[in-house]
Order: sequence, then structure tokens, then C-alpha cells
Amino acid sequence: MDPLKTSAVPEAKLHFLDYWRIIRIRKTVILAVFLLVVLTATIVTLILPEAFSSKARIKVERDVTDVPSINPAQVTSGVYDPYFIQTEFEVIQSEVILDKVVQDLNLNERWQQKYHTDSKFKTPESRTLLRKMIELRPVRNTTLIDITVYSDDKAEAADIANSIALQYQNYRLSLRKKLTMDGITVFQDKMKEEDLKVKAKEQEVADLRRTNGIVDTDPQSTGPGTTMGPVDVLHYDSVKIDAQTQFVKENELYSTLRRIGETNHAALIQTLPTSAPDTILNGLLQDLNAAEAQLVTKKADYGEKSPDVLRVVSVIEELNTQITKRADGIMNSLQAQVVSLGAVVTNSEEQVNLAKINDAVLAEKSRDYFTAKADLDRLKRFRDVLFLRTAQEGVEEALPRTTMVEIIDKAEPALRAVRPNKPLNIALGIIIGLVVGIGLAFFIEYLDTSVKTIDDVERTLQAPVLGVIPQNVGCLLDEGAESPHAEAYRVLRTNLLFSRKDEKLNTVAVVSAGAGEGKSTTVCNLATIFAQGGQRVLMVDSDLRRPTLHKMLRISNTLGLTNYLLKQNTLEEVIQTTKMPSLDLLASGKLPSSSLGILSSAQMKDLISELKQRYDFVFFDSPPIMGVSDASILASEVDMTLQVIQYRRYPQPMNIRAKQLIEKVGGNLIGIVLNNINMSQDESYYYYSGYYHDYYSKNEEEAAVPASTNGNGTAGENPRADIKPKY
Repeated sequence: MDPLKTSAVPEAKLHFLDYWRIIRIRKTVILAVFLLVVLTATIVTLILPEAFSSKARIKVERDVTDVPSINPAQVTSGVYDPYFIQTEFEVIQSEVILDKVVQDLNLNERWQQKYHTDSKFKTPESRTLLRKMIELRPVRNTTLIDITVYSDDKAEAADIANSIALQYQNYRLSLRKKLTMDGITVFQDKMKEEDLKVKAKEQEVADLRRTNGIVDTDPQSTGPGTTMGPVDVLHYDSVKIDAQTQFVKENELYSTLRRIGETNHAALIQTLPTSAPDTILNGLLQDLNAAEAQLVTKKADYGEKSPDVLRVVSVIEELNTQITKRADGIMNSLQAQVVSLGAVVTNSEEQVNLAKINDAVLAEKSRDYFTAKADLDRLKRFRDVLFLRTAQEGVEEALPRTTMVEIIDKAEPALRAVRPNKPLNIALGIIIGLVVGIGLAFFIEYLDTSVKTIDDVERTLQAPVLGVIPQNVGCLLDEGAESPHAEAYRVLRTNLLFSRKDEKLNTVAVVSAGAGEGKSTTVCNLATIFAQGGQRVLMVDSDLRRPTLHKMLRISNTLGLTNYLLKQNTLEEVIQTTKMPSLDLLASGKLPSSSLGILSSAQMKDLISELKQRYDFVFFDSPPIMGVSDASILASEVDMTLQVIQYRRYPQPMNIRAKQLIEKVGGNLIGIVLNNINMSQDESYYYYSGYYHDYYSKNEEEAAVPASTNGNGTAGENPRADIKPKY
């Protein structure tokens, strides 16, 4: 596995206390931005000139007359129309209205005197300035408009607001009057033109009627008359249908009777009374029947030769002759009737056809005339419409008009200034200052990728934090064993001892990613704590390029590590003692150019082995691991490595890279030392500082007692000796 590859880091979720911690840490930024914004808002508010406002309220409506219009379509409803209101906004702020206001109030001269300018104000300049002073606002769901004017002169603001309302009202009235008069003029011109067209068309109609000899007695007629009127046509059609029906019936009867008479004349005579009833024929048949009955009686009484019988026979013969003649007459009558009905049908058809032919001829002859007459009627109707419209506009113009712009409230001079609103501006400055300050603090915190908490270290480096060192830590050799800062290093010592896997591991290299993170101070104070515990401890300043330990202990750096590795001096000659008997120092010595890369020599490995035998613990102060290779070499040769990370100094990726370099060369990184913590500001470390202060304050109160005793009355040991490491 490549040690340079970092494992996925779980995403951290901020707690409420994390937000509060950021606010406390960045309180300087927040306070500076807050004060800057508040002071700026206050100063700007105080230096801004005062402005007064005056408001005039007007009611705007569409144009209507006091008397309802003749044309119902022109009557508008009172429905709120936002488009109409917005259009009137633009009209009020237009050049037409504002220029009249400038002229009405003589603003060019007034503003020249007011602003002390050498040249007279021009109307476009005054209009532009005036437009900036106006604020128009509709009253919700009404046709009311508030005209608000802002000015540093309260009287001027009221005058301008009232003048705008008045000029807008006059503009609407004059515009309506002009539009009405223009419309009447157009109607009158059009009506004259139509009169000429009507006269010309009338002359054309008269010429056509005279030329074609057309008789037109009906002024409303739109076509020529007919030979037969509609009633006559219906009459002939009815006669034709009735005659044709009767003809078919009579013809069928006549044909039937004729066929009977041709075969049997006696049967015809017997059929006629029922088919064609006739009173004379019926009387003759009755007389014949009576004579025949009398003949039978006479024959029986007198015999066939009797005169009476002969007389009756003579009567019967006469009756038969008369019946035959009457039957023939009836048949002739039926025949004549059939012929007459046929003639009626034929005549009706001929009359209708003739009338149609005459009508077609007449229509063709009078077509142009009636077309011209229809055009004349259309022109007359259009002229009449124009006449009515012209009369209507004239009447409406004469009618009193409802004021389409009504001034509801006149503007009055304001009692107090409305701009600037000092309380509001300052309050907004306070709110904005807080918001911007806190936002900037969180933004800076977001950009700051340095180590901030123990959780940051353990989450990103996947390594335990063995110690947390507060700010302003000095050299414990100078501060003494009772220094308030000593406890932090005692905790570090305890955690270090519990973190090593083997008691034989006693060489420790203290490294960091960059310079100035507190490696030398950590080495010095940690070695001091170990020496105070009774162990023989050696500090080795292996930062050959920038040695520091000899300065902290105020010891000469004439001889040191480089002299021994170059075999110029023995180990006893280069190791120096400090004011603490159990604590020694091996300074770096002078760094000749020939000593570059000397830490990777075999002599250095032998030195480490020798020191492991002589001392209980050996601490190496190394250079930054990101700068030179000495720290990586040293980390690979010692038993354990401590990485020092300074609070809020370097980005986290740099510290991760340092850890990876240690692991890459095979170094045994046992933990992290988080250095230079502000205990008083960061709640994450409050339990460290709070415990330390409580602990040491009690020690100061018991300073008169030479040593604390336990429950058995014997001297107690170091109260931190039994504290188990946190990790």
C-alpha cells in the first residue's frame, strides 16, 4: 500500500458549540466589521441632507360623460385595470406633464437661485431633477394614485405635488376635448363626401329608370315586379291541380261507362244512376218500371190485343226512347266535361309558363337599375350612420363631463423630515454589521484549512493527540517545577509512556511540517519533565541549519553533534550539562559545508545506539520535515516520532503530508502534540485550562505546607503520576 495515498476522511458536522467557538475566535474580525459598518451608517446618516415629503392623492378614471352614452359599448365599467394605472404612471412622469410643472412653478429660476449656479437651469435639466423627486404608488385594488414628492424644502415639495396633480388633470381634459373635436371634424368631412356620392348615385338611378322604361312604384322594392303576383301563381297552381284531379276522375268514369255502353247498352242504362246520378233519368226509369207493371196487369185482365194493353205498350216504347236519349246525353255531357277539364289544365300551365317568360325578360331588362338602386340605399344608410355619429359626438361634447382626474387630497407641507430615517438607518447598520461581520468570520473560517481542534487532527491524520500545549509557554527550566504550564507536559509525558509498545524504546524525534511550530520548546520542556521525574535525559539538537536548544538553555554551541560525527571530538567532550543534574544537552555544533547529509551516516546510527545505552530517554530536535531530508532520516532511525502541529498555523494538507513522509521512511509515529492553544477562547480545550487553573490555584493556597500527605499521613506522589493517557 502506498503510504502517500490518503484514506477517505469522514465529513465533519458542525455542532452549535462549534459555531460559538468560531464567533469567539473571530470576535476581533466581527467586532471590527460591526463597528466599521455601524460607524459608516451613522456618519452617512448624519451627513445626509434632510428631505421632506408631501403627498397628493388623485383618482383617475377612463373618459365618460355625465349622461350615459348613446352607444352602450362606450360605457366602461369601474373594474380595476392595472395596465391602465401603469400607463397613467408613465404619463404623469412624461415630458408633457413635467415640462408644464416646470413652467408653472418657474423651477428653472427657483433652482438656479437655490443651488447657486451661474447659468440658468434648462427645462430638460429641471425635468430630470424633478423626475428623481417623484414617487408614484397605486392604492391597492383602487384607481387612486399617490403622488409623493421629496425635497429639502417642505413648501417646495407640497407645491410640486399639487402642481403635478393639477397639470395632469388639465392634460386629461384638454386631450379628451381635442380628441372629440378632431373626431367630429373627421365625421363631418366624411359625411360631405358621402352626400356627393349619394347625389351621383340618385342621378344614375333616374337615368336607368327613364332609359329602360321601368315602372317602380315601390321605393322599398329591390327587384322588378312579376306578371303574375305570388297570389296569382298560387291560384293557377291550385286550379291546375284541382282540374287535373277532376280530369283524371271524370275521364276514368267516362271511359268505364263508354266500354259498358259499347258492349251492353241496357247495362249502361242500369249503371248510370249509380255512377252519374241524374234526376230526369231516374224519373224516366221509375215511370218505365210503373208502365211495365201496369202492362203485366192489363195483359192479365184484358189480353194482349186489348186497346189498354196496346196503349201501355206504346207508353213503354216512348219511355225507352227517352231513356236512351237521356243516357246518350249524359255520356255526351261527361265527354264534354272531360274535354273542358283538360283544357283548364292546359291553360293553367300555359299561363304560368308565359308569366315566367315575361318575368325573366323584365328582370334582365331592369337588372342594372335595381343594382344601382341597392347601391343608392347602401350609401344612404352609411350617410345616415355618419350623420347620427356626428350628432352624437356633438351632443356628448356639449354635455358636462365628469372629471376624469379628481384631486382627492392636496399636498400639505410636511411637519418633519422623512429622510434620512436615523433610527432605522442606524438599526439597519447594526443588523447589517452583525450579519456581515459574522458572515465574514465564517467565510474566513471556511477558507482557513489549518488545524483547529483535536477532532480535526484525529479525523484528518488518523493519529492520537498525546498532548495539548497552551499559549505563551516558556522554558520550564526557568519557570520551575510548579509552573502552570508544566502540567500540560506531564500529561504529554504520561501519554507518551503509555503509547510506547516496548519499554526499551527510549529515543524520540520531535518533528513538524513547517518551521516555527514549537518543536524546540516541546523537546526542551518534555525533556525537563522527564528529568524532573528522575530519569537521565539527553536533548540532541539535530536541527543543524537552525539550532535553537543552546539558545534556550544559554549554552555555547561551539562543540556539538557535527564535531562528534566528523570525529573531531569524543562524545564526552560534546555533551554539556544543564542546571538540572539529570538533564544533558548535545548541541548541534557548527555546520561546515562538508557536513551536509551527515545525519544519514553510519556514525549517526552508532551514536543513537550509544545514547540509548547511556540515557533513559533521548530527545532529538529535528528540522521541519517538509524542508530538508534530515528529519525524515532521523525519524527512520529513532524508536519513536512525535509530530508537533501548531494551532491555526499551517493547512491540514501540509500536516497530512508530513505524517505521510514519516510513515514512508518507516518512522514510528506514536502521536501528535497540538501546540500553542488559546485555552481561554476555545471551548474545545476549556477542560484543560480549567483543570490546570483549579489545580494550581489550590497548590498556591497550600504553598505553606512543604508536602501534601495522603490518607496515611505520608508524603504523596505526583498527583498526575497515575493519570492514564487519553488515547
